[in-house]
Amino acid sequence: MTTTTAPARPAGSSQPFGAAKVERKGNVLVKWLTSTDHKVIGYLYLITSFIYFCIGGVMALIIRAQLFEPGLEIIQTREQYNQLFTMHGTIMLLMFATPLFAGFANVLMPLQIGAPDVAFPRLNAFAYWAFNFGSLMAVAGFFTPRVRLRSGGSPISHSPRPRSRRASAATSGCWASACPVSARSSVR
Repeated sequence: MTTTTAPARPAGSSQPFGAAKVERKGNVLVKWLTSTDHKVIGYLYLITSFIYFCIGGVMALIIRAQLFEPGLEIIQTREQYNQLFTMHGTIMLLMFATPLFAGFANVLMPLQIGAPDVAFPRLNAFAYWAFNFGSLMAVAGFFTPRVRLRSGGSPISHSPRPRSRRASAATSGCWASACPVSARSSVR
């Protein structure tokens, strides 16, 4: 019969060997929000793009419900339909598809090439937060009653013929200033 001994604990350790360190729940959230780790930022991109996918999917369902049968009035005016269609296109292109690729690239690319981290981790974190700020600003502008988007219903936002000469530039200002911020964040 042989006797085995447990490995010695590191000096100054009050926890048994192999016990998991328990952190306060708020610390986990703060670590995720302030992280420069490429995997965490990639997961933030993926989670955020999935949330915008759900928002864009609900908008697509509303658009399809409007087109279900002729004369069905789910959306009150044509202008609101055009706004919804434009925001759906903006969300699916700039807030879902682009950050989805950025998220997978952040998670996988450094691991594939064997790098410990990305070249500029703080710039990487800033790009995510710029994308998040621009996207939230565009979506908030859509849901603000007096700052609605005036567009021709195109996902690439052709400027329509104005109905009146006094068309306000402030009506689409929130969207027009948010899209470049969100799109620019994907160019690193």
